This record gives sequence, C-alpha cells and structure tokens, in this order.
Amino acid sequence: KPKLCANTSFCLDLLRNLSEDNNTANIFFSPFSISAVMAMVMMGARGDTATQISESICRENVCLSPCKSSSLVCLQCLKTQDCQGEVYTLFAKLVSVLNQPGAAFALNVANRLYGEKSYSFLQVRECEHASLESVDFRNRSEEARIKINSWVEEQTRGGSCTLMPGSCDKINMTRMILLNAIYFKGTWDEPFKLWDTQESEFKINKVKMKTEIQMMNSILEKPYKGKEMSMLIFLPDKIEDDTTGLEKLEKLLTYEKFMEWTHPDKMERQYVEVRLPRFKIEQNYDMRKTLISMGMEDAFDETKCDLSGMSGNKELFLSEVFHKAFVEVNEEGTEAAIVSGTAINLCSRETPFFCANHPFLFFIRHNPTMSILFAGRFCSPE
Repeated sequence: KPKLCANTSFCLDLLRNLSEDNNTANIFFSPFSISAVMAMVMMGARGDTATQISESICRENVCLSPCKSSSLVCLQCLKTQDCQGEVYTLFAKLVSVLNQPGAAFALNVANRLYGEKSYSFLQVRECEHASLESVDFRNRSEEARIKINSWVEEQTRGGSCTLMPGSCDKINMTRMILLNAIYFKGTWDEPFKLWDTQESEFKINKVKMKTEIQMMNSILEKPYKGKEMSMLIFLPDKIEDDTTGLEKLEKLLTYEKFMEWTHPDKMERQYVEVRLPRFKIEQNYDMRKTLISMGMEDAFDETKCDLSGMSGNKELFLSEVFHKAFVEVNEEGTEAAIVSGTAINLCSRETPFFCANHPFLFFIRHNPTMSILFAGRFCSPE
C-alpha cells in the first residue's frame, strides 16, 4: 500500500521555530492539529491569503491524492489555491481514518467553528467533522467562553480544558473561533515493568545534571499496542560542552533526512535494552508570531487578509491562534491531549543499548498514513 507522509516538513519547521526562543526548553505540540485548524481557515481564504497558508502547511512538493489501493488518506503538498477545498476534504478523510472505532488505542480528533451570531457568515462548506455553531461573543462572552472550554474538555477527556482563560478580555471582539482538538492514549506494545523503574541521572548538558528522575528499563522498539501508532525517539550520541546536544541534530533534521532515517529499509527490527525517563510536558503557545514567520503574514494583517469565502465583511482577519498541549509518558504508555485554536536508528548502526539519559526529540506517528500527530523535545525533568 502506498504510504506517504503528511505534513512532516511543516512539523520540522514548527519545531525549529518553537526552539528559537529557548533551545533548552521542553516542547510539545501537534503539527496535525495546527495544520488542520489552518486548513479550516484556508477553506474561507482567497487570493494571497489562501496561497500563503497552503504553501506554509503543505511543503513536500508532491500532489494531493488519496491512496488508491486502500481507504487511507495520503495528505501531500498543495501549491495551488484552486485545490484548497480538496485539502480540507482530505483532512476530513484523514480524521475519519484516525477516529476508526475498535482500535487498540484511544484517539479522538474533532473540529468545531464558533461564530458570532449577529455576524454575517457565508455558507461554509458542510463537513461532518467541522460544524459551525452560533454563540453570542458580543453580549454574553462569559457564557461563550464556558461553552467553548466545555467542548474542549469533552473532546480531550478532561485535559486541556482551559483553552480560553477567564482573563481573556478580548473575547467580546471575537467574530469566529476555529478549534481542533486531538486526544491520544496508547499503551506500549511491550510495557515497561513498574518494578524496574528507578532513580537515575539525567544529563541536561555536560556541566549540569539532575539526578532525581525515574528511568525505565526495557527492550526497544516502542510501538503502541496494535502497532498502528509508534513513538520515534531521536537521541544525540553525546552532549557537547554546555549545549543539550540537540542543536546539531535539529539543524540536520530536514524532511529528507527524517524520511531517510525512519524508512523501513533503514531500520532493523531487533531487541535492545532501553532506558527512557518518565515525563510530563504541558505547554501553551500563541502561534501567531510563529505562523507569521513561516509565511502566513496576510492572514493576521487586517489590511491584507482576504477571508471573503467566510464572510462578505472585509474586516475579518485572524487575531490569535491558540495551541495547548499535554503529554505524559510512563511505564504503561502515553497520554496526550492537544487543542489548537485557529525501532530507532539515526545513523544505520546497531544499538544494543539505548539510554535516553540526556535530551532527545520524540515524534508520535500514525503508521498506516505515516502522519506525525505529535512532536516534542524533552530537555529537562521539571
């Protein structure tokens, strides 16, 4: 079956951008969630606004096409504004694939649009995965905020439930909010044994260490139960000087290198002993600055933004894009919740012992579609 990658370049670009402000910070986000919510924006975008969004979220220089030999969806690159409806259709189909009942893991993806009830919106293309609901942002902003957070809490099963805090004083000026929520919980195909968990040293850099971090001991590879989902861990060979050891890896990690290193022909299925820290990461991101730096300038510029496919009012533009993310990795597996508004082998050598006792990158991938749903960087126990 054809297996093509979805939004891998977008994922790596986001990782680099989020790393710029602090190259030693823990990072966790969902490239799929962010690109899905921007695909909803693209549905109503026109002209340069649509072109900039499409060129930013789809960068692989390949055509969009569903897999002919199966029901799987292969999200590929979009370079022409004319295909923006097809992009959203394919995102919707991928959501259907990810939400398949009876899977060995829990994965839920949901989209929702909230529009100011007094505002005039054009008929948005109907899709079972993205309904438009009217709310009163202008006069009943607190009620709207609670309603949105309740939907988020429901979709993420209790996680990420305060996407819009009580201090969100601009909500009465809001005309539309676009949300994508994704929740994942998977148990390891080969769980770590709880009694093997012990305190061990975690090296933040060559001169700084934290010793009170629990390390798990087991056997490599780390697919989740059912093997449709896997965690890929990219671990530098060593730490140099006062850096985390990830700087060179992050610069080297292009789309081509990622696909080469994770290609089945480059990876051997073998048993190795693995040590992986238990960890939790919770992050809140305002993606406005990041998305602008990646080429989506017009969408956030009220003088240039063209969302005429959503509304005849020319004043509509993006003010903020929220992204809230949570992940927990332990002996049993991984739990991750995300909300957006608006076998390991790096260098083809045998690795009989894999000890993640210093900073690493990790990716959670849906193997049938080769889609990177989550990505992160673990630099320091908190």
